[in-house]
Amino acid sequence: RMPASIPEADRRHRASAAFSLSFLSLVFSITAFTSSHWCEGTRKVAKPFCKGDSKGDLCIRFNSPDGNNSQAVQYIWETGDDKFVERNFHAGIWYSCEEMINEEGEKCRSFISLTPASDRGVLWLSIVAELLYIVLLLIGNILMSVEIFYYSSVIDGLKINAFSAVVTVLAGLLGMVAHMMYTTVFQMTVNLGPEDWRPHTWDYGWSYGLAWTSFACCMAAAVTTINKYTKTILEFKHKRKKLERSFRIQYNFPDH
Repeated sequence: RMPASIPEADRRHRASAAFSLSFLSLVFSITAFTSSHWCEGTRKVAKPFCKGDSKGDLCIRFNSPDGNNSQAVQYIWETGDDKFVERNFHAGIWYSCEEMINEEGEKCRSFISLTPASDRGVLWLSIVAELLYIVLLLIGNILMSVEIFYYSSVIDGLKINAFSAVVTVLAGLLGMVAHMMYTTVFQMTVNLGPEDWRPHTWDYGWSYGLAWTSFACCMAAAVTTINKYTKTILEFKHKRKKLERSFRIQYNFPDH
């Protein structure tokens, strides 16, 4: 059995740092994947006619009894922004929600159904890549926890360390591709999606930032794991050279 060349405290410190980063990446990715705030913005919608005795700034009332005729409708679309209301919306991988007019709450619908048919395949690839990203992060977390809490030798730890590094790097690459594909699909949906959904203004939301933060933590965990593996190998090589030098000295100058 080869003796441990890396101090125990340093080994555990690096392994714990890699596990913490990988665990944060997993939590952030699951939170972002299940949320609907990847993109947020507003939609400009024509105010509806007031019904009954309803009043307020979110509907239009005409004093004339024929207020709902065609001229009145034409008047609504030709007068300026005061005849429109902006509704906030937010969209994620699975669904898109927007505020209701004159009602509390939100109306949600599947984002997949809003995506143009030509881009729906790319969206499904993005979803599959996100799921694989989460699965690989979970596997990496399990391997790192095994390395921290259960190991029989430094060699066994090195094997686990190498495998977890490969899994984590592969997870990071999948996450990056998934995030970029979703960004492309959303921008295409903004330009080619249904008229009753297209936003007036939009920007990326907190879930989008959380997804990329997860990617950054994943790559940081991978770098930490690879660094630990490389340092261990270099320590082993240095130890072997010292042993070879010691044997050579003993062979050339035997102890009388």
